[in-house]
Amino acid sequence: MMNLSRWKVIAVVLSVIFGVLFTLPNLLPQQTLASLPSFFPKQTLNLGLDLQGGSYLLLEVDTDALRAERLVNTVEDARVTLTGERIAFSNLRQQDGEITLTVTDPDQQAEAASLLRNNLGAPIAGTTGGSDVLVRTEGEAGIRISFVEDAVNAEAARAVEQSIEIIRRRIDELGTKEPTIIRQGVNRIVVQAPGESDPERLKDVIGQTAKLTFQMVDETADLAAAAQGRAPPGSEVLPMEEGPTPFIVVRRRAVVSGEMLTDARQAFDQQTGQPVVSFRFNSQGARRFGEVTSANIGKRFAIVLDGKVISAPTIQSAITGGSGQITGSFTPETANNLAVLLRAGALPAPLTVEEQRTVGAELGADAVRAGQISTGVGFVAILAFMLVAYGGLFGGISVIALLINGLLIIAVMSVTQATLTLPGIAGLILTLAVAVDANVLIYERMRDEIRSGRPVISAMDAGFSRAMTTIIDANVTTILAALIMFQFGSGPVRGFAWTLSIGVVTSVFSAVLVTQVLLALWFRAARPKTLPIV
Repeated sequence: MMNLSRWKVIAVVLSVIFGVLFTLPNLLPQQTLASLPSFFPKQTLNLGLDLQGGSYLLLEVDTDALRAERLVNTVEDARVTLTGERIAFSNLRQQDGEITLTVTDPDQQAEAASLLRNNLGAPIAGTTGGSDVLVRTEGEAGIRISFVEDAVNAEAARAVEQSIEIIRRRIDELGTKEPTIIRQGVNRIVVQAPGESDPERLKDVIGQTAKLTFQMVDETADLAAAAQGRAPPGSEVLPMEEGPTPFIVVRRRAVVSGEMLTDARQAFDQQTGQPVVSFRFNSQGARRFGEVTSANIGKRFAIVLDGKVISAPTIQSAITGGSGQITGSFTPETANNLAVLLRAGALPAPLTVEEQRTVGAELGADAVRAGQISTGVGFVAILAFMLVAYGGLFGGISVIALLINGLLIIAVMSVTQATLTLPGIAGLILTLAVAVDANVLIYERMRDEIRSGRPVISAMDAGFSRAMTTIIDANVTTILAALIMFQFGSGPVRGFAWTLSIGVVTSVFSAVLVTQVLLALWFRAARPKTLPIV
């Protein structure tokens, strides 16, 4: 163990260079860092919400609205399916989470039920067959349509996961670094955005469903009936954001949806100079949009965002290029926000803000200052203990190893762009304390070997070889606990676990390998007859 192998020296030298290079950017002013050559590492530690300040939101995914929307869509699918096969029906309605209808000709009941089974619903995830929609006959002419409960719950869970990913994309578009977005409970999401001091802006961007559809205007609808909220079958009354009337009647079936967009950008209209949102469809959306506009020249189509009609222009000619503009009463900021929402995608269900908090930068600065003081006090206490217990040489070597350990922790967290939180600082301090445990075990084993009469070189070698089992056992159990906290914890718990995990790995490296190389160099130079720690 005390042989000064070349690979050990190289590993220690490289680790020190790595630690210095990737820790240094955290100590340099931003202006100096920007002036350095491009090849120089420039990643710095990301400070968490409690250290940097920012916004905290607790959101709830409205899974009931998701189910209600699925019911409405299924009603329309059932209407289109039966009408297309010329099967007359009546009393098509939704009630208590189910859909019921009556077939006019009882002899067609079985045929209608079979058609609905084949055309409604989707395969249940994780199975080789079966649909998530149940179609049952009742009486002589009745049909009842319901959803498989397990499939509904699975769809709600997918909606929450999808919402997390969309929220992440939207926040990334804002330029916020290292947001924390985690699931809490069944249908809640916690969002922590360090550096974002305006929670209202955050809510505007991530809370809007941003469901965009293009629907044909129903020109045949009775406007008097529509004013009272009544629309023909297959149509719906939607509010107008601006226009000569406060409402408009549109076909329920969307001809093109926002999922077919590939890009959306804030721009300015070349004729009016007003802010607009330019968009582009994928190949499927471009083809469908071209077909619809070609077949409906002279008619109007509505651009619908979250159930409100932004505009309803008249189709002057076929739009086959796959791109267009959304006009409205936009400012450059609102147009840019809408473009951000459209690029990130629509939320599968509405979000409700259950709780919001703002952490001021001053509070974060106080936390950083307190963390620096506590880390400094901890380091001084460890330094004093090691020097008193093991003298200037052995105690000093353990302190050097501890400093290298600290460099490696900061460097690894900078490279991985990990977020440092206040509990993470606690994990850092705990790591510093635990790191010298390995040195204590090694030194105490050396003392025991010297007392038993073994020569210096054998005692030093035994100190490392016989203490390794205990060191590995102690650190493996620690890292397992940290991994469990990281897997099942959230927020501050995960920050603590991440720092602790990095610290365990670097502390074993520094306390064992760095100490061994330094002691081997001392032994080769001094050739001592006894150890100073005895």
